[in-house]
Amino acid sequence: MTVLVTDTGFGQDDWTAGYCDTGKAANDAVSLDIASDTDPADVPLHSGLQMIRVDFPSSADGRGFTIARQLRLRGYTGRLRARGHVLADQYAMARRSGFDEVEIDEALANRQPEDQWLARANWQEHDYQSRLRG
Repeated sequence: MTVLVTDTGFGQDDWTAGYCDTGKAANDAVSLDIASDTDPADVPLHSGLQMIRVDFPSSADGRGFTIARQLRLRGYTGRLRARGHVLADQYAMARRSGFDEVEIDEALANRQPEDQWLARANWQEHDYQSRLRG
């Protein structure tokens, strides 16, 4: 079972449409599952695309943050989800790079309870750039 993390805390996954692999996706796919080594320029964006889920195979692998940022810069406005080994300490970075939510497994949720994630939910207020600007 997975746990969905948002700015309001832990919740259950409400996405029921499944995911299509980018290599097998048709132009009318409503959701995509992409690997961390995917070139964001190769992700097919179209008006019917509602969800993109980016895999994080390791908490030390930050390529997913770059993918999220590039997808947003390309104009993707749908739901963007990080999945896998994202830690509570990385939640603010995930949100700043463009992710709407993070999908983690129950084992990680038990090791890093909801309060650790909520402590980073104020990601818009406590970034170093805002502090530098005054």
